[in-house]
Amino acid sequence: MNDGIELRELCCVRGRRTLFQGLNARLLPGQMLRVSGANGAGKTSLLRMLCGLLAPTCGEVLWRGEALVRQREEFNRQLIYVGHGAALKDALSPLENLRAAACLGGSRPDDAAAHAALDAAGLRGREHVPVRILSQGQRRRAALARLPLGAAALWILDEPFNALDNAATAWLLGLIAAHLTNGGLVVLTSHQAVALGDDVAQQSLAL
Repeated sequence: MNDGIELRELCCVRGRRTLFQGLNARLLPGQMLRVSGANGAGKTSLLRMLCGLLAPTCGEVLWRGEALVRQREEFNRQLIYVGHGAALKDALSPLENLRAAACLGGSRPDDAAAHAALDAAGLRGREHVPVRILSQGQRRRAALARLPLGAAALWILDEPFNALDNAATAWLLGLIAAHLTNGGLVVLTSHQAVALGDDVAQQSLAL
């Protein structure tokens, strides 16, 4: 089956240090891959390779059976990447940031959908304030609010649970579970186990 994402003999060398080598994994629709490892083990580098933002030292990433480097435009339409930092414009509001991120990803949610996404993220009453005055947890939720918008098949999330309280963690787990149930794919890094239930297909990759 070639309808997911595959790592083939992937390796990463930064400077004189080999972060990882010989990585192999295949993720199919409805499955999640959790990447774990100590700080500096190469988790973020691996996610950037899966996004096409960093070229592997050796090996390759395949999307739906074809090398990622040969289908960047199509792949980018199927991807949502939320990095370790929130990547928000401080002078813009959560609503403005959400619209900009969605537009860059190829979708244009209407006002009702955008407001509903921010409301579900716990940002009601904060939709129009500058992001710079939000807490770290609120900033994280503003960045993650774009997940349910659009039709991207693959979510790649770098430490998405950082700075989230219990309610926000439950909200994000619900988004991930729904995405997987609908045939989506999720790759994420996390220092802790991700409690999605036994009915969710999860793989683990330790660096």
